[in-house]
Amino acid sequence: MDKPGIYDIEVRRGNGSAFSLGELEDKVLLIVNTASKCGFTPQYKGLESLHRKYGDRGLVVLGFPCDQFAHQEPGDDAEIQDFCQVNFGVTFPIMAKIEVNGSGTHPLFVHLRKRTGGLLGDAVKWNFTKFLVSRNGEEIRRFSPSTEPEKLEADIEKALNGNSFSA
Repeated sequence: MDKPGIYDIEVRRGNGSAFSLGELEDKVLLIVNTASKCGFTPQYKGLESLHRKYGDRGLVVLGFPCDQFAHQEPGDDAEIQDFCQVNFGVTFPIMAKIEVNGSGTHPLFVHLRKRTGGLLGDAVKWNFTKFLVSRNGEEIRRFSPSTEPEKLEADIEKALNGNSFSA
């Protein structure tokens, strides 16, 4: 059986080096588009808490900075890395800045959006939209920017235990 398409996607780390999501096969992924100057920016603290609490059980939090919403991520990749570490003690990977909507949408977000479209379309509406991906890469659940990271714990537990977390 072919592996799900998410594992064929390559992204860039904050330092510019290539990274294949295939290296994260069998992990539960929490993928978030982030920004440093957003009302939701304090969610970095909650995301870091999830990373620390569940990382040893197989959760991988991945932050993808994006400047498509009200110019709330103006910094370059090095500035973003520094901001996250200094202000929130972030130790989970903050990747290179990407686009999540429009003609320049990164293939990862094309995949995530296609798999989680809603009644109002599949576009990412704002910073800190969260996507939870099951260990096998088959199930993907989207959470709104206003959903605090702590509210994802029950679904994360289900995913880590290999159970369906679909609504």
